[in-house]
Amino acid sequence: LGQQVWSKEEGAHGPIVLATGLWLLWRRRDAMLAAAVPGRDWITVPVMLVCLAVYIFGRAYDYISLEVAALYGLGLALVYACFGLRVMMTNWFPLLYLAFLVPPPGWFMDSLTAPLKLFVSFAATEGLQTVGIPVYREGVTLMIAQYQLLVEDACSGMNSITGLVAISLFYIYLLRNASWRYSLLLVALVIPIAIVANIIRIVTLVLLTYFFGDAVAQGFLHMAAGTFLFVTALLLVFAVDSLLSR
Repeated sequence: LGQQVWSKEEGAHGPIVLATGLWLLWRRRDAMLAAAVPGRDWITVPVMLVCLAVYIFGRAYDYISLEVAALYGLGLALVYACFGLRVMMTNWFPLLYLAFLVPPPGWFMDSLTAPLKLFVSFAATEGLQTVGIPVYREGVTLMIAQYQLLVEDACSGMNSITGLVAISLFYIYLLRNASWRYSLLLVALVIPIAIVANIIRIVTLVLLTYFFGDAVAQGFLHMAAGTFLFVTALLLVFAVDSLLSR
C-alpha cells in the first residue's frame, strides 16, 4: 500500500484511516474484552482459508485490491474468533471504517471518473469563458493560449470524495455519535462539495497557466492547490454539519 497506493493522491487518506481506525478499536478495548465470547471455529476457519486463497491469488498476479480485501477479511475473521459476533456488531463502525483501506479496482474507478472528468472540464470551461478567459475544451483537454491541459483522474472529484467521506464519517462518529440516517445525509452532501472543490482547482490551475506559464502551474503550486482545496472542502463539510445539526 505504501509503495503503490498511499504515495499517490488518490490513496493519501490511507495512513490516516489506518491510524484512526486502529485508535477507535484501541479506545474500545476494555469494553470489547469484557463482552468477548470467542467465535465458532467452523465459521472462522473456512473464512480464513478463503481469504488466504484470495490473498495468494492477488499477490501472485499483483492485484493489490484483492490483496488488501483479503487481509481485511482475514482481520475480521480474527476479530470474530477472539471477540465474537456481538462485539463486532457493537463496534461495527471502526470495522467498517477500516474498509476504506481497500483500494477500489482501477476499472471501477475509471468508469466513475470518466463522466466526472467531462463534467468538471465542462463546468470549468464555461465558467472561465463567462469572464472572458480564452479557454476551449475538447473532451477532457483544455486549451489555453499555447498550452494544452489534460484533466486527469485526480481532478475528477472521485479521489477527493473517497478521502472526504472517510474523514467525514470519522468526524460524525467521534463528535456527533449520529444515527446512520444523518451520516448518509452528510455523506450525500460530500459528493457535490468535492466536485465543486475540484472545479475550483481546475479553474485555479488554468488561470495560473494563463497568467504565469505552465512551469508555475505544474510545479509546487499544482500539489499545493490540491491540498488547499481538499482542506477547504473538508471545512465546508464541517460547516454543513454545523448547520444541519441545528
